[in-house]
Amino acid sequence: MSQRLLIVEDDMALRTGLSDSFAGEGFDVTVAEDGDAAHELLFTRHFDVVLLDLMLPGRSGLELLREMRGEGMATPVLLLTARGQETDKVLGLELGADDYVTKPFGIRELVARVRALVRRATTSNDQPTVENFQVGEVTVDLEAYEVCQGDDVHKLSKKEAAMLGLLHQNLGKAVSRERFLNEVWGTDQFVGTRTVDTHMLNLRQKLELDHKNPRFLLTVHGVGYRMVLEP
Repeated sequence: MSQRLLIVEDDMALRTGLSDSFAGEGFDVTVAEDGDAAHELLFTRHFDVVLLDLMLPGRSGLELLREMRGEGMATPVLLLTARGQETDKVLGLELGADDYVTKPFGIRELVARVRALVRRATTSNDQPTVENFQVGEVTVDLEAYEVCQGDDVHKLSKKEAAMLGLLHQNLGKAVSRERFLNEVWGTDQFVGTRTVDTHMLNLRQKLELDHKNPRFLLTVHGVGYRMVLEP
């Protein structure tokens, strides 16, 4: 499966050259010419890695990066920096960028760095998932795709089970809607954050005694959701 790459670069010649080069290397490439267009793409679609220029019209690369990490989006980001941007480069790394290259750069090195980021992200996501756990009086069986309370059994869809698994891996921590999209829906570019909310409503109806006043599957306003086992 092709890795989905977003290139955010305002220089048309460089943007086109990068797009052609990475497409030739087997990447599924999307481009954005400014920070605002990139923001719209990042928060509605899934990408495996982002090439981000720091100097952009509209939102700067740093602003975009700050918003991504502030929403819990863990997509790997490689910064494209110009000579003399030492301060911005350091700030970008502090904000959560994964790597950087300074213009001018060699395309082979750039492709190698991007592939390394994708491999690193894939490896870090391959964590073992607990298949069975308790949520209040409910037993969750991810392997069987069901939740049970006494004799009451509710089936889980694959997406619902994956959401519960991700929440359980991050107990007590907020999981952003964008992370759900990235890790549960993956390359389905037509799915938006409302789909995450709909699936969460279904999960609450299956796990919570009162789904309108949840005790275990909590909303983190402006971000996403978190699971707690001790309400």
